[in-house]
This record gives sequence, structure tokens and C-alpha cells, in this order.
Amino acid sequence: MNADLTVEIIPFSAELAAPVKILNLEWLTKYFKVEPKDEIVLSDPQGQIIDKGGFIFYAKHNDVIIGTVSLIKIDDSVFELSKMAVTDGVQGLGIGTKMLVHCIAVAQENEWDKLILYSNRKLESAIHLYEKFGFVEIPLEAGIYERADIKMERTIQ
Repeated sequence: MNADLTVEIIPFSAELAAPVKILNLEWLTKYFKVEPKDEIVLSDPQGQIIDKGGFIFYAKHNDVIIGTVSLIKIDDSVFELSKMAVTDGVQGLGIGTKMLVHCIAVAQENEWDKLILYSNRKLESAIHLYEKFGFVEIPLEAGIYERADIKMERTIQ
């Protein structure tokens, strides 16, 4: 599969709420544990992300949702890149890259100041992807996610 040619990035709809949770639980349970904050957000993406001014996007291939990413509103000019997941079996095909490019374009169109994210250094391919797109490490505050050992940001404007 050539991900660049066959993957469409589509916006959130209520009918597609389930894949946000399914895809994120897949990687969270594989590498870490599902934290209470995750359970709250993933069980109510409409209320916890969309209704608070955020965005959710999906990667769709042949009418199947194979990836998701969220932009959670921190304030009017800063959004958290979060809940990014690509299903096993299609990882490494550029789907994460395509979703990240889309999120950066949304940030530019909306003239936000920056995107931030929280991750874990053991997710080496994800960290490499973020660095490739201009994210740099900044000080990590305590208490956001137990699994987070790195915080990164990318200035947009």
C-alpha cells in the first residue's frame, strides 16, 4: 500500500467516535497502561475534545479507519497534538507523517502560535517523526501523563 496515495485524512464525526478509543487503546495497552485521564478523553471524544474547541482527524484507507490524531485546545493559540495512533499492520507506511502534516497545516490556517505534545522516549520512531517536523524538547511539567517523559513544541508562525 502506498500511504501517500491511498490514505485520506477526514474530520471527526459522531459516527466515528469509536475508532478514537479503539486505536488509542491498542497502543496504550501495548506500551504503557491506560491512565484515568485517557479513559475520560477516549470515552467521550466529542465532549472532551470537540466541544472544547479541539479537533479530531482520521486516516481512512478503503473505507477503514486506520489512524487518528487529536488537537486538544489549551488556549486560543496553543493546541496539544494528542491521541495519535496508527493501527498495527500499517505502521511505517507514512500514515503518521500524513496526519502530522495535516495537523500542522490546520495550525497554520488557524494562525496558532504553537503545537505541544507529550510523549515517551521509548517511542523512538514517534520522537524521530516529531523532530523531523520541527518539534523541540522543552521542560516537562509534572502531572500531565504518568507515561510522559518528554514534552515537545513546534512554533507555527
